[in-house]
Amino acid sequence: MSAAKLYGRADMAKVTVVIPNYNGEGFLNDCLASLMENLTGRDGALGAADFDITVVDNGSTDGSIDIIEKAGAAMADRSGGRCRLELIRLDKNYGFPRAVNEGLKASDSEYVILLNNDTRVYPDFVSKLTEAIEKDRNIFSVSAGMLKMYEPDRMDNAGDLYCALGWAFARGKDKPASVYDRKCDIFSACGGAAIYRKAVFDRIGYFDEDHFAYLEDVDVGYRARINGYRNVYEPEAVVLHAGSGSSGSRYNKFKIDLSSRNNVYVVYKNMPLLQLIINLPFLMAGTVIKTLFFIKKGEGITYIKGFCKGVLMCFKGKKYPYKNANLGNYLRIQLELWGNIFIRFFG
Repeated sequence: MSAAKLYGRADMAKVTVVIPNYNGEGFLNDCLASLMENLTGRDGALGAADFDITVVDNGSTDGSIDIIEKAGAAMADRSGGRCRLELIRLDKNYGFPRAVNEGLKASDSEYVILLNNDTRVYPDFVSKLTEAIEKDRNIFSVSAGMLKMYEPDRMDNAGDLYCALGWAFARGKDKPASVYDRKCDIFSACGGAAIYRKAVFDRIGYFDEDHFAYLEDVDVGYRARINGYRNVYEPEAVVLHAGSGSSGSRYNKFKIDLSSRNNVYVVYKNMPLLQLIINLPFLMAGTVIKTLFFIKKGEGITYIKGFCKGVLMCFKGKKYPYKNANLGNYLRIQLELWGNIFIRFFG
C-alpha cells in the first residue's frame, strides 16, 4: 500500500532524486536543504541542475512526514516551480529495495539518483553525477565520492568492489579522501549516493526486494555487469555520509544477520554453476575468515545464523539466467573477482 503527495511543478525533470526514509527526522532537514543548493550549483548558473525529488517513507513513526511536507512546500516556493517534491508513503517498513523500487517506478526521468537520508550533498552533486553518466550510453550507474560526515578528510565509500571470497567492500573505507580523486570503473555503485540509467532496469530487473537491506546495490550492479554495462566512480560528485542512519551502527545484529544472508544469496544468484565450482575454494575461505572475525566480535552465532538463512534463500531457485551472449562478460568479471582479493588485502 502506498500514497503519494506532490509539491511543485507538474512536468518531470531529466533527473529524479529518490530518498528512502525510515525514522530519519534527525537527518532529513539537512539532506533536503543541501539538495536545494544544487538548483544553481557552484557556478551560480540558474537551472544548471533542475531535478525532482521523491521521498519514499517506509512507515516512519517519528516526525519525518511533517519535515518532508514542510520541505516540499518550501522547495516549491523557493525554486519557483523548478523543483518538484513527491512524497510516497508506505504503510510499514518494507526495506530499502522496496522503497527505492517505488521511487524508481514512480519516476519518468531518464536518470534516477538514489540518496540516503543521512547525507549532505555538495552544491554541484546532481550536475556532476548527470554529466558523468551522460559521457557513455554504456554506463549503468555512477557512484559519488562519499566522505565521512564527521571526518570529511576520510573516505566512506569510493564505489563498491566484489571479490572471489564472496565479499563486497567499500573502496577506500576510512582512508584519506585525497587518494581517491580519480575517475575509474568499479564493480558496482553504492546505492547510498549514485545515479542510475533508468531504462536499464527494464532489461536487468529492479532491486531485489528479498534483500530487505544490504547488498541489493551490489546485486543490481552485478547484473548490469553481466549484461555488459559499466559502473563508474565520479570523485567530483561529493556527499557527506553519517552512516548507519537507520540501523544504528557499523556492526550490529540486524546488519550482520542480513549481510551474511545476502552474501550467500548474491553469489548463488549471479554465478552460473561452473563459476560457482571454480570459486568454491575462495568462497569457503571467505566464509571461514568472516566467521572467525565475527566470533572475535562476539557475534559469531549471528553471522552463522545469517549464513544459514542465505543457504535457505538459494533453495527458492531465484537465479539470474545465464546467456551464452554474456560469456565474455562473465570471464571479465571472474578476472576482476580474483584481482579484487589483492585489492581487499593490499590495496
